[in-house]
Amino acid sequence: MFPLRDENPTELTPYLTFALIVANVAVWLLVQGGGLDGPTLQSSVCAYGAIPGEITGAPLGRDAFCAAGGGRWSTLLTSMFLHGSWLHLIGNMWFLWIFGNNIEDSMGHLRFLAFYLLCGFAASGAHILSAPGSWVPTVGASGAISAVMGAYLLLYPRVRIQTLFFLVIFVRVFPLPAWVILGQWIVIQVLAGANTPAGEAGVAFWAHIGGFAAGLLLVKPFEMRTLVEAKRAHVVIPTRDIPHRGWW
Repeated sequence: MFPLRDENPTELTPYLTFALIVANVAVWLLVQGGGLDGPTLQSSVCAYGAIPGEITGAPLGRDAFCAAGGGRWSTLLTSMFLHGSWLHLIGNMWFLWIFGNNIEDSMGHLRFLAFYLLCGFAASGAHILSAPGSWVPTVGASGAISAVMGAYLLLYPRVRIQTLFFLVIFVRVFPLPAWVILGQWIVIQVLAGANTPAGEAGVAFWAHIGGFAAGLLLVKPFEMRTLVEAKRAHVVIPTRDIPHRGWW
């Protein structure tokens, strides 16, 4: 299943969501060379990626990818804007656009930025706790974007997501409620994280899980009720999906 778009109109222009996408793309092209030059890509990851062992002060491990890492705590921020490949970048930005504009719309611009960054730090913290001695650098916006997805699940679980299904030659688009799409996604992350030795995965599953949990926990303190109610008034939900009491 691959989400294409949601049926959740916005009240505000998502300036911050767009700015985050532009920032990620700019870093990929200008700092990481668009992935076209191996040494440039590796040096950017080593200089600005978050290395758990470096942050915790663990002894240099055999899994060290970098001869020497960059800064320490500052990499929790810089790593959020780095990526490992075009596919990594495009996938993250796609999910950020689908779900991020509605969360920004529910918080306002500056609150959304604070929420995004704070949850990104929480996601990195979860990964570091899962593999404190790892010297493999981690990069990507997926931890913060996972928080956006967690926030979306809590605020708009019944909003329909136009979803692409493909199985060999069978390709169709079906509308599914957000709780189905986001629920199955986080279940996959938890199962993968529980069954993959810490620090050995090519994907930082615990960063995804930690970010998602942070989004669930922090969305309510950051939301603006007037914006959320304005959004809900414009969302069309099929009659069969409307509960007997309340909207959500």
